[in-house]
Amino acid sequence: METERPHLAVIGAGPAGLAAALAAAAHGVRVTLIDSAAAAGGQFYRRPPAGLGARRPEALHHRWRTWRRLGDALAARVEAGTIRHLADHHVWCVEPVERAELVVHALLGPLQEEPATVRADAVLLATGGYEKVLPFPGWTLPGVVTAGGAQAMLKGGLVVPGQRAVVAGTGPLLLPVATGLAAAGVEVAALVESADPKSFLRRPVALAAQPAKVAEGVRYGARLLRHHVTLLPRHTVVAAHGEQRLDAVTVAALDTHGRVGPGTERRIACDTLAVGHGMLAHIDLAESLGCRIDGLSVAVDEEQRTDVPGVWAAGETTGIGGAALSLAEGHIAGRSAAARLTGTRPDPHTWARAARSRRRAREFFAALDTVYAPPAHWTEQVTDETVVCRCEEVTAGAVRNAVDELGAGDVRTVKLLTRAGMGWCQGRMCEPAVAGLAGCEQTPARRLLARPVPLGVLARAGDPEDD
Repeated sequence: METERPHLAVIGAGPAGLAAALAAAAHGVRVTLIDSAAAAGGQFYRRPPAGLGARRPEALHHRWRTWRRLGDALAARVEAGTIRHLADHHVWCVEPVERAELVVHALLGPLQEEPATVRADAVLLATGGYEKVLPFPGWTLPGVVTAGGAQAMLKGGLVVPGQRAVVAGTGPLLLPVATGLAAAGVEVAALVESADPKSFLRRPVALAAQPAKVAEGVRYGARLLRHHVTLLPRHTVVAAHGEQRLDAVTVAALDTHGRVGPGTERRIACDTLAVGHGMLAHIDLAESLGCRIDGLSVAVDEEQRTDVPGVWAAGETTGIGGAALSLAEGHIAGRSAAARLTGTRPDPHTWARAARSRRRAREFFAALDTVYAPPAHWTEQVTDETVVCRCEEVTAGAVRNAVDELGAGDVRTVKLLTRAGMGWCQGRMCEPAVAGLAGCEQTPARRLLARPVPLGVLARAGDPEDD
């Protein structure tokens, strides 16, 4: 790659990162695309390895043509030398250094023991999101997986988690998970959605602005009917049952206040429960850089710039909004970064078109957020014996005791008193549950490192060199 051209490091090769890298490379910037996966595409465009011999991988995806366009464009840019793609690079820190440079620190390969560093003039964070998981009695049984985990097994490994499944929780992800499992031969006994689909009818403006999304939802509904999947709206899973592994779940109807209706419980036999309660943004790198966080997402301006000089952000890390929004934000961020680094101005017509797409997608997903929310009183179904923090084996009773008896009033104090969130994941998985049980807001926890790092790597991190 030409070393005299401005250098942008894009972290994350999902829809936002791919769009940003391609836009920046097309406007005079050399780009290093850094990603933890072995292949570009992120979770949304996850594909099985070629060695598995999938005859029609496109059957596992919608928007496959968009992926082909992005993938082909990336391959052409890599061959031309304007984009360098670093796969299997797990970024743990971005460090500002002298001369307005930024250094990206990563760990190599599946073992994540060898260091790698990349120096850049600017960094674009496209680190995506991860699933929000809320506990309930029996949720730690083998056979209970996240909805995204079930989808990843199918997309990435062509395997299914079981033979008879219940898909439950809330959010638009449940639809492709249920239809994907059914198409793969799994008997999907029920799709249990805590939201009320009728709520969408009260948001006609947002729906009218995204007819493609409405049509997509209708297609998913038709597939569910074709596979005889029972849809249970305004229901929730209250418990999972089994000795050595899952063999059934109990679901119940919700009243208008989000409470379980007495006498509405029903038991459904299954060997798999794929459950999810929405998504959270990956903001660890932004937090360590000192970027302003708005709620639980990275705050950006109209050009997708953070308040830290030389740092842009796009996609789910700035707010959960799906692939279409990620592509629009990534394109805007890549164009903006290129313009700032090269001293040029982006084409106003292309910029305006991407900005319109971004605005419409944001409005649509703002409407979705008001519809897809966990039941307001979900904590009432969590028994004191239910494990909340799996890393440290902290129960809901211990969290409640920290609040009621020891006076904890925030997640940090609960953590200090119970060790909830002190394990391997550092609270990324259990923090929403701890906050809910403690009756307090989930707030950003500024972490210095985005993932566990060997001490030997930290000792060698003092004099970075471009890998």
